[in-house]
Amino acid sequence: MALSPRNSERTDKILQAAAQLFARQGYHGTSTREIARLADVSENTLFRHFDHKEDLFWSALRSRSAGLKLRRDLLDRITGGEDPEVVLPKIIDLLVDTVIFKPELLRLIAVAFLELHWKTEAFCKEYLSPIFSAIHRYIEMNIENERVRALDPTMLTAALVTTVMSHAEISRLIDGDRLSYPGSREAASAYTKFWLDVLTPRSVPSQSAALRGKRASI
Repeated sequence: MALSPRNSERTDKILQAAAQLFARQGYHGTSTREIARLADVSENTLFRHFDHKEDLFWSALRSRSAGLKLRRDLLDRITGGEDPEVVLPKIIDLLVDTVIFKPELLRLIAVAFLELHWKTEAFCKEYLSPIFSAIHRYIEMNIENERVRALDPTMLTAALVTTVMSHAEISRLIDGDRLSYPGSREAASAYTKFWLDVLTPRSVPSQSAALRGKRASI
């Protein structure tokens, strides 16, 4: 049965409050009483919309993950095997935008892995696996076409995603409070340059060139 507009609005308020508190305090550190108070509803009202606290957490996470997917044009470029210099910047743009504009979502995903890890498989298959698998297939395809260095595609995919997702926080540990890049575009440009350099196949010196270098050093 469809929710009435009033009930739908109330559900949205509960989900917003839940996402905010779960992201800030973690799953075990957040009570349904706190969520109800922030949503300006009674705890009884909250449980009329959600049977359990855990149901509320996954609903909040899914509501924040609604736009977490590859755009149609980017997916077409990936499946079409377009040049890494065209596709890689767009993949990195997507990851950077998620980090910059959806920090609450990233914290909720971290909470899911850390505190409810035994139940994250369904969420991962629905929201994360399609993105990571597409990137993996694209890298694998380009390795086969010799446009990307012959490295482990799974490790490359994990390293690429992790670089963008955690670089800012790790940089703070290294450089203090100084931000590495002033904005999302500068960050995306720097990551793209780095990864194109990492992935570009290295030229192997010819035997004759190596021999000439050896003779010159004698």
